[in-house]
Amino acid sequence: MIFTKEEFAEKVKEIQEQSWYKNPIGFGIAKIDRGQLNSDKILQATYPVVNWNENFGSAAVFMEGLKMAGIQVDTTQSEFVCDISDSFLANVINMFRPYIPEAKGDAHKNVQLVSTLANLPRELGLSAKDYKIVFIFEDTNPASVESAYLKLYALSLGKAKLRGINLNGAFGLLHNVAWVGNMPIELDWLRENELTLKLTGKYPTIDMVDKFPRFLSHIIPADNTRILDTSKVRFGAQLAAGTTVMPGASYINFNAGTLGPVMVEGRISSSAIVGAGSDVGGGASILGVLSGTDGNPISIGENTLLGANSTTGIPLGDGCIVDGGLAIFAGTKVSISEDDASKINEANGTNLSAGVIKAADLQGLNGLHFRQDSQSGEYVVKRSTREVKLNSELH
Repeated sequence: MIFTKEEFAEKVKEIQEQSWYKNPIGFGIAKIDRGQLNSDKILQATYPVVNWNENFGSAAVFMEGLKMAGIQVDTTQSEFVCDISDSFLANVINMFRPYIPEAKGDAHKNVQLVSTLANLPRELGLSAKDYKIVFIFEDTNPASVESAYLKLYALSLGKAKLRGINLNGAFGLLHNVAWVGNMPIELDWLRENELTLKLTGKYPTIDMVDKFPRFLSHIIPADNTRILDTSKVRFGAQLAAGTTVMPGASYINFNAGTLGPVMVEGRISSSAIVGAGSDVGGGASILGVLSGTDGNPISIGENTLLGANSTTGIPLGDGCIVDGGLAIFAGTKVSISEDDASKINEANGTNLSAGVIKAADLQGLNGLHFRQDSQSGEYVVKRSTREVKLNSELH
């Protein structure tokens, strides 16, 4: 048994020096929602505490607690997932003992987690089988629902950078289920029990059918972040503090989001990133890697305005404007005058020539203004002279 912080530090050092030990990229304990028909099917994993490239002392204690309970963590695989037990909790609490008195608020969240688990009221009907511990050792394709959820949490909590972790194959791991609030229900269970549920008036009010839950079902946003319709942000999206997501045509997909205060009234597709101070106008759409960009992920710079119902399929730099209704793709032909080419070159250190060019030749540049000549219908690009500012009172 450990009684002092010094003894705890020595114990952690002892564990980490063992040949089998390896620091995980991410780890956590999740509450599991299982299938109503097939209890082996994991429908959702909820993590009250997410550790991502941090808290390696707690990781060592968790692994040692499993080992003492008869479970050896295999650190040679990309991930390790297993059930927890009362023996595991007792082992971990004994090692965490010096920190239990001060574990409150934001301090020692992992200590709070295991202490709370060990003291859950039995009338809740929960047992060790309702919880799993997950370690990710390599950022390869997720191999389980539990690890896919841990990665989605890392994104939505801002612990991992957008487009910074491997989510390949995650969509195929997750099950398509009916969501009633934050509770997932197997579609096969609904079909099997449809008659009884409807005759007894117990058929649920289904909010949606999807593989992903909603962002707000798992994430508490910053105080100055507003989401006016819960269906508009998918779990795995990342919203920087100050972001406002309006109802209507807005939507933010997983592995997409904002880097600062942003007004979102349009669509930010998967893998798209929007910089601070930008405005995605009503019905505007930023294409994702699966929606017409040939795998080219789209980043929108700071203080950029995408006009209502515009479409952007190329990366844009800072201070750009796409007028309402325009669709700018990599192959879109745009005209640039000698004067505007000179001004854009001066702002970006480029060597553009006047004439008709592809929009792809302008990707990532600052201070562009895409317009359409009202008489000829020709798309033109000019040096932006407007400064796009958000209303600070709204963000």
